[in-house]
Amino acid sequence: MRRVRFHTYGGPEVLRVEEAGAPVPGPGDLLVRTDAIGVTLPCVRRVRGDGRGGGDPLPATPGGEIAGTVVALGPDVTGFAPGDRVTSLTLTGSYAELALAPAFLASRIPDDAGAVEAVALVRGGQVALAALSTAAPRGAESVLITGAASATGHLAVQLAKLQGVPRVVAAVGSAAKAEFLYGLGADEVVVYDQESWGAPVDVVLDGVGGDLLPRALAAVAPGGRLIFFNSGGGTVPAHELLAGAKTITGLTMRRFSTVHRERHEQHRARLWELSRAGRLRAAVHAELPLAEAAKAHEIIEARANLGKVVLRP
Repeated sequence: MRRVRFHTYGGPEVLRVEEAGAPVPGPGDLLVRTDAIGVTLPCVRRVRGDGRGGGDPLPATPGGEIAGTVVALGPDVTGFAPGDRVTSLTLTGSYAELALAPAFLASRIPDDAGAVEAVALVRGGQVALAALSTAAPRGAESVLITGAASATGHLAVQLAKLQGVPRVVAAVGSAAKAEFLYGLGADEVVVYDQESWGAPVDVVLDGVGGDLLPRALAAVAPGGRLIFFNSGGGTVPAHELLAGAKTITGLTMRRFSTVHRERHEQHRARLWELSRAGRLRAAVHAELPLAEAAKAHEIIEARANLGKVVLRP
């Protein structure tokens, strides 16, 4: 099989296509023949060696999101069978024609849905819904979403409006993305280098972190909440939390899907329901062949994408 590998940390130029044997599924694993692979900012950061906890042990194949067909099961796996079409988050090894996916993170793809749609809708949508439900925004008057044009952010904008939030503020790096976001229902679009981010807001969903985190927290109204679901790290002044009675809650899909399994499945069904009804649109910025993984990373690093970037094996 073909896979994309990196032997040193760095930018897109370190990614190389190699031939390798098929991985063997261990306990709890599905072996999936990939049809679509989602490229994420956390994955890009880990290739550079600056992701959460540092980079992956070298050499490594990037992890991320996949959609495809189950070809084999590891020991003790139940609920799936060869031939099932699934989408899943993978912790490593997703940039390949065959990938291992933890069964507890996998979801079936409806018969009338394609692999690219599954990657673009389900994984980003799951993060967006988990962030919104963690923030408990029902009744909130305003929500600010950073990285609003990203694969997760553009879905969060739509889902917040669908949940009845009166004022959704989309924060992005470039004013060129404003038309895209207004078309998805955003009430306001702000650019990171603006002095004001439309503050104060009741809830911030932060998908960027890093140097933007303190400003995201500053935008939260007294008594409000920030949901932190990115790999960018960052620090916040403790006095900001104390003086404003503000709360920061961290979110990882690995924990959410395990601890809140029933809600995770409800979210999956809701995403397909909204998509089929034409009420939720998963935008795909680009579909590229696996061999052009470096180009996909260039798009993400430039923050040029409007929606999802997908690799096709």
